[in-house]
Amino acid sequence: MAWQQWIERLSRANSGGPLVTRSRIRMAYAIAVATDILQFVLGPLGWAFSDEILDIVALVATTRLLGFHPLLLPTFVLELLPITDILPTWTACVALVIATRKKHPRSNDEGPTIDVKPTSVT
Repeated sequence: MAWQQWIERLSRANSGGPLVTRSRIRMAYAIAVATDILQFVLGPLGWAFSDEILDIVALVATTRLLGFHPLLLPTFVLELLPITDILPTWTACVALVIATRKKHPRSNDEGPTIDVKPTSVT
């Protein structure tokens, strides 16, 4: 229960996060794909903490580009498990975050719009 409240608070705090543009989406996909490929390639080599460092970089970069989303946390935790770090979880997470952002776009920063109709003064 406390985790849900914490995640909701984080989501609300970052609801005015960065405006998601095409260039930010492309960069987030590039980071996610590069992270997944590097983890797949470096996985068998067994370098100490290379996967964890890549996961932290991917989490921070994706959050800075797309804003915080609750899906980023389970993806980060899932990447810490031994077998799942080979799967393209960061790419899938970025795709899901972008899909949810498109369904629920960011609110207008300029505040409410006021419809004013001109009237003639006689």
